[in-house]
Amino acid sequence: MEEEEIFIKQFMIGQYGGFDDRKYEKDFRDSFYGIEACLFHTHEDYLKLVEEAKKRGFHIGVHFPMRANASKLRDALVLSLDDKIRTDAFNNIEEELNYLATAPLDYILFHYPKPVLLDDNVNWDTWKFTNSTEYILESNYCFEQFVEKSEYLFNWLTEKSEQYHFTPLLEFDALNKYIYDTDFLENLLLKYPKIKLCLDTARLFHQESIDPSLDARKIFRKYTKYTASIHLSNMQITDTIQNRHHPALPELSPDEGWAPIEDYLNIIREENNKVRIMFEHRSDRISEQQLESCYLWVDSILNK
Repeated sequence: MEEEEIFIKQFMIGQYGGFDDRKYEKDFRDSFYGIEACLFHTHEDYLKLVEEAKKRGFHIGVHFPMRANASKLRDALVLSLDDKIRTDAFNNIEEELNYLATAPLDYILFHYPKPVLLDDNVNWDTWKFTNSTEYILESNYCFEQFVEKSEYLFNWLTEKSEQYHFTPLLEFDALNKYIYDTDFLENLLLKYPKIKLCLDTARLFHQESIDPSLDARKIFRKYTKYTASIHLSNMQITDTIQNRHHPALPELSPDEGWAPIEDYLNIIREENNKVRIMFEHRSDRISEQQLESCYLWVDSILNK
């Protein structure tokens, strides 16, 4: 029973776009830690999520924004060099915090950095952006600006987390040398311990495939200790990118272009085996038996 508690309290599923009853029934287990919600189109679906959380005793995490079409852009551009865009971004976050004030919130997750700082020497054609405001070339954004605006963000989120009672999570979007070649971010995480990270297995695998400067395993080694949530899914990269958000199954071999999920999970276990695992995958692609195999395989690596 004790081993089962370790297993069930680490895992989460996602609900994106609304409350999907079919996914909820197939993916969720009674004693999973919770559900991460994002971009709900109706208030009724949000109320249903809150009701289910209270009834079944699970936690709610929000992948900002909770409401679809709450603002012009999905992500809050909190590091923008444009003062008005940055101010609007913080205002949009505050509006969502007020909307969520009555929910039993565990955390709210934001993409970071946003806009994404892109290495000028990397071909980013396969990286998904909704529009050009989401990114800026590293050569147009100096390190000192990045440090200054990041510190303001960390301080602001810390204050809001105390006011609204949630844990801020920052999910790495595409990364640049300011993050993987310096210790400034680690120092911020130590200075503002209420803020935690989210690492995405597919994003890091994808960037490693196009960016010779990034080593995904080193990122897991460096940052898992500051991480509260892992977004877990697989993808396949050969001469093209295929099967995004595919479930992490034990039979998917890195020799066939799949991410080395077992290597990542072994590092995660060594650095922080209590981190939560949010299955950010398309479970509709696999059977119930395969889904159970996914859960058991991940648990066997993290808790062996």
